[in-house]
Amino acid sequence: MGNDNSGGRWTAAAVPDQHGRTAVITGANTGIGFEAAKVLAGRGATVVLACRRLDLADQAADRIRADTPAADVRTAHLDLASLASVRAAAEQLGADHPRIDLLINNAGLMMPPLGRTEDGFELQFGVNHLGHFALTGLLLDHLTAVPGSRIVTVSSNGHRPGVINFDDLQSERGYGRLRAYAQSKLANLLFTYELQRRLAGAGVETIAVAVHPGISRTELGRHMPGPLGPIAGLMMRFMGQGAEKGALPTLRAATDPAVRGGQYYGPGGPGERAGYPELVQSSARSHDEAAQRRLWAESERLTGVSYDLTSRTS
Repeated sequence: MGNDNSGGRWTAAAVPDQHGRTAVITGANTGIGFEAAKVLAGRGATVVLACRRLDLADQAADRIRADTPAADVRTAHLDLASLASVRAAAEQLGADHPRIDLLINNAGLMMPPLGRTEDGFELQFGVNHLGHFALTGLLLDHLTAVPGSRIVTVSSNGHRPGVINFDDLQSERGYGRLRAYAQSKLANLLFTYELQRRLAGAGVETIAVAVHPGISRTELGRHMPGPLGPIAGLMMRFMGQGAEKGALPTLRAATDPAVRGGQYYGPGGPGERAGYPELVQSSARSHDEAAQRRLWAESERLTGVSYDLTSRTS
């Protein structure tokens, strides 16, 4: 399976039955996360919307239930800008859902003014990468207990100019919105590839997959400064696609039986800006294994979350 009958294009119609599966999606109250949650719930999955604002998560859950009255949609409070919140959320999620089939690391920030997380990390690096790194590690036991489970992390084509500045990860010597965003999205890929290597090396069936949504009409670009805002708006209007279609790479990575660990999916159209989801290639820097290992070690040190996979067997 993998393609439906629409001319070889993979669409939401190709998502197989999800009854009996539990999916946790961060930042799922709006945009791509919401659209993915709606489809998964419509196919029978138990879906948990893990969001910073619980009121907005509850409203999103109500919208999904209005569309699919039988949907099993839950909500959970998760603030990725606070490691204390990440730990509390992981503890609650693990208690409520001992077996998690799917973790979608979807939430993200794009080019806000310089800010710091509760723990002092640069906001984009802290939320987009470190918060998800910590959450994934804390939920790992609940995922590896489930054959066929997946960890899907949403990156961006914006990772391509990205460089991991190990000498100034938190932008303390200078802050550039785009530079910090690109760094955080490159980190998503370095994390996914290193995680997949560790899972495979430990003989674990769980796989890690990365995706990007192309240019999608969501709220993500609301922080773009000065003239970039209107320019981004025009790009989204004329070159992009709606959030429903932007969610397709996430849905394919999450559900297509043909997907393999360490793959990267995005829109198949020109420049990967829009189109139906296909296997795509990330930048050469994202495949730097030394950078992957170094970022992993730094992430463990900064978050205090370690992934113990060494003693596992399949």
